[in-house]
Amino acid sequence: MAEKKKILYIVEAMGGGVFTYIVDLANELVNSYDMYIAYAVRKQTPQNYKDYFDKRIHLIEVKSFVRAINATKDIVAFFEIRRIASEIKPDIIHLHSSKAGALGRFAFNGKRVPLFYTPHGYSFLMQNSSEAKRKIYKGIEIICGKRKCTTISCSEGEHIESLKLNKQATYVNNGINMENLQKLMDEVGSLEQHPFTVFTIGRICYQKNPTLFNQIALAMPNVRFLWIGDGDLRNELTASNITITGWKERKEALKYSVSGDVFVLTSLWEGLPISLLEAMYMKKVCVVSDVIGNNNVIHNGKNGYVCNTLEDYIVAIKERNPMLAEQAHKEIVNTYNTNVQAKKYAEIYNRSLECYVK
Repeated sequence: MAEKKKILYIVEAMGGGVFTYIVDLANELVNSYDMYIAYAVRKQTPQNYKDYFDKRIHLIEVKSFVRAINATKDIVAFFEIRRIASEIKPDIIHLHSSKAGALGRFAFNGKRVPLFYTPHGYSFLMQNSSEAKRKIYKGIEIICGKRKCTTISCSEGEHIESLKLNKQATYVNNGINMENLQKLMDEVGSLEQHPFTVFTIGRICYQKNPTLFNQIALAMPNVRFLWIGDGDLRNELTASNITITGWKERKEALKYSVSGDVFVLTSLWEGLPISLLEAMYMKKVCVVSDVIGNNNVIHNGKNGYVCNTLEDYIVAIKERNPMLAEQAHKEIVNTYNTNVQAKKYAEIYNRSLECYVK
């Protein structure tokens, strides 16, 4: 039997949707490749995060990774990931998130080993940063884009942004592990009797626009609203009909999701949110903001609702056509799942290996 090729994932943003993405994709690919993940822990990283991974996957913590730009720690992280790669001698290196993408594209030249980068939402699109910071982030991406590296975006919308920076780019849509999600749903069971609930899931931060979520709740005082998660801006959720669960382990968070009826995402920007794909699979009516990622999978009036104004959200929640949720579920089964996702990544990886002679 031929020896499996080694793939090294370098991940700074190991929390939230990125964490779920890495877990599901790595667990799928480990059947075909020898998987290594060099990562950093964040507040949102589950305490028992190692339990989520297949035991065949090698996990290596990068202690010096930090989210913000920090010259001293970034230099240390630069040499740390180079040392890790020199010890592993991977056949493929795949960088995940902006920080890993910036450091990794200079730590490795892409000449001897195929090099890939997935942004998971570009930093220069983050509207909570000043215009000056966003220009710096974009400048870094433009400079890094000149390196020998292929960008693999996680949605068509993100791919369009990537092409503005680097023509050596493609995309593979995010996907969810349907089998694992269904198993968890079966364990949780269905709640036949529960109050009608509008819910969302994720960090309560500027990106997720809790102010708008709160305005929707204020406009619908007789409806129960639920935010599954926590964050620095929880004080923005002042409406008395909003419940905040705080951070929960995946199974407990899923219990809350199962008890929800309409999934709302008021984000100011996205990549392609895993929480949305999971809600689609669970046949929840999805009501989302009109931004990249959301509008790549939700098509207004066909498989959910895409909204631009407060009134749009209110009308959609009141209408909540269940037939749209059925259509959304079908699209997850056919397109947005880890089986399809892993197959497409394997095709990209294998093609790249054919071009490299060691």
